[in-house]
Amino acid sequence: MSDRTIGVHAVRTLFESDPNTLVVDVRTPAEYESSHIPGAINLPSQRVDRHLERIVADAGGRLVLVCQSGQRARGCQDSLAAAGLSDTVVLDGGMNAWEAQGGAVVKGRSRWALERQVRLVAGSIVLVSAVASLWWTPAVAIARFIGAGLTFAAVTDTCAMGMALTRLPYNQPKNHVDIEDSLARIGGRR
Repeated sequence: MSDRTIGVHAVRTLFESDPNTLVVDVRTPAEYESSHIPGAINLPSQRVDRHLERIVADAGGRLVLVCQSGQRARGCQDSLAAAGLSDTVVLDGGMNAWEAQGGAVVKGRSRWALERQVRLVAGSIVLVSAVASLWWTPAVAIARFIGAGLTFAAVTDTCAMGMALTRLPYNQPKNHVDIEDSLARIGGRR
């Protein structure tokens, strides 16, 4: 852990000692709807860059950034720091760690995490193309393409397949996230 991350126990202690602490869940609205930390607001990572100036200007205390494993939250933390907001920490291990250590969770409609969906889709495409290449050799090119895409995703810390999957009906929440409400909650803590 570094000064840019915080463990589950430390977050619980922070809630007790600093009621001005705000948890910002940067997962997709569907992931947030499935489970989130009580009191957390949802501000999806793909929306953070569009609202950087407002977040930086309005943040009135420490923000704890949360995603499923910590990767997306670290990306948001980097963007916020580059824009001038340094008082953020990432929940080390994300919701995976929070739930594993018995953290309180608001449960909603259960869905697979986006990262799990990407692994399923990418793995299935590679498996099917590898088997198909036994009869039709050019099918192996599909597996190579997916492998190259996953490598690119890791190097650039982006995921085109994940972004495409967020648009599927399965990944749409019942109640759409109100970005204005989330931003107002960030600013309303002063």
